[in-house]
Amino acid sequence: MAARAVMVLGATSGAGKSWLATALCRWYARQGLVVAPFKAQNMSNNARVVPADDGTAGEIGSAQYFQALAARARPDVRMNPVLLKPERDTRSQVVVMGRVREDLTAMPWRARSEVLWTHARAALESLRRENDLVVIEGAGSPAEINLHASDYVNMRTAREADAACLLVVDIDRGGAFAHLYGTHQLLPPDERALIRGFVLNRFRGDPSLLPPGPEDLERLTGVPTLAVLPMWREHGLPEEDGWFDDRGPDDGPGAAGDAAAGGIRIAIVAFPRISNLDEFQPLRRCPGVRLRWARAPRDLDGADWVVLPGSKHTSGDLAWMRTAGLEAAIIRHATKGGRVLGICGGLQMLGESLMDPNGVDGDARGLGLLPLETTFARDKLLRHTSARFTRFAGAWSPLADLSFEGYEIRHGRTTPRPGSADEINVAVRNEAGEPIGWQRDNVLGLYAHGMFESAAVMTGLFAAPHRSLDDVFDGLADFIDRRFAPAVLSGLRSPLPSAGEG
Repeated sequence: MAARAVMVLGATSGAGKSWLATALCRWYARQGLVVAPFKAQNMSNNARVVPADDGTAGEIGSAQYFQALAARARPDVRMNPVLLKPERDTRSQVVVMGRVREDLTAMPWRARSEVLWTHARAALESLRRENDLVVIEGAGSPAEINLHASDYVNMRTAREADAACLLVVDIDRGGAFAHLYGTHQLLPPDERALIRGFVLNRFRGDPSLLPPGPEDLERLTGVPTLAVLPMWREHGLPEEDGWFDDRGPDDGPGAAGDAAAGGIRIAIVAFPRISNLDEFQPLRRCPGVRLRWARAPRDLDGADWVVLPGSKHTSGDLAWMRTAGLEAAIIRHATKGGRVLGICGGLQMLGESLMDPNGVDGDARGLGLLPLETTFARDKLLRHTSARFTRFAGAWSPLADLSFEGYEIRHGRTTPRPGSADEINVAVRNEAGEPIGWQRDNVLGLYAHGMFESAAVMTGLFAAPHRSLDDVFDGLADFIDRRFAPAVLSGLRSPLPSAGEG
């Protein structure tokens, strides 16, 4: 018997679908159900390495990875069968069941959507056979009428799973009732019937001002407002696209106050094709740490660290840094003794040269802060990595001998420049003893993502308490438990009423 499905749709992008789906995964798992997440297609450069259907490694969007952990399930590629990874403004790499598909990457969108739906549908059916409940996340809005015929991520998936759908809106942006009403009305009648409730997300202000909005909306649509969720920035879950702001926690001293009291100021360079930003969420929550985006040289002023994160287009992002004047500013920061950290694409940028004989990314000159050479291979390397820092001195010595569980997603293969053995230290090795990170004085680069998700690393660098992901997921479930009636959440698992039953 196929599992029931609960689906979270958004009246707009950024309405809060991902975190609500994650909260539902943990809430239902705590009821003793076997739960799996699903998103037919995700567009994000934040990805995680998970098992593929052939026993090797594949990649899925980070949001579904965290949702699987919240559901106490083992993440696998079926949970996000199609992942689009933007490489240019008009081009995205297409990953199907964890693997890059160059043939589909080159295919026009409307033509390839039917091909992709066959993979997504099979993955959904497989998950429904193995679980009690599937929590599904939609994408963007389900009522984009110019795309509706080829949109398999929202209502086609909802119809296939006969899903009980929640439609979420960000009320803080304004226009919430119009967004909900307009989305509902633009759907055809059979799809409207799947909408079981509206959710007002990120509400702040006087609750007495809401009536008669929810009541009038229900009179117009027949759909009740099931919950009003207050603004909550500090839930601890990375945003789906990894973005954060410069504000501090809602309920404590701001990050600016921490920095003024002698905390660490970290500037993360915000490339146009930045990737895997979700790994920096623990830094955002760390007491005494202030994070800042760097898009111009002035953004590095006063920074203790400069971080070059992952990139989906390393050579292009290097060119952007040079145009923005950031190259000289980063080199100046390093020359003065400031710490510089590069992760994956950021590591490649710290080297001297990038060579692309296969047309994967493009040739480029690096920043020259580490004597490294990178060659882009045609095949992408995907693997879970048990990484260990070696013993070394200098600014990064608090990391010496620490280990963490991480992952690698890369085309680049990096080695020290011949004859540079005396200039650089191997700083990180994987479980096989292979070098995957190098250090020279205050400059450190490594290929493994995930170091800040390690309690040992966070304690070594900041002597700060580390909030586990399990604590975050339980906090999300507690949050919705207080604001949805438990009978409502349980009722979403029941079959939809047939015609004439209400």
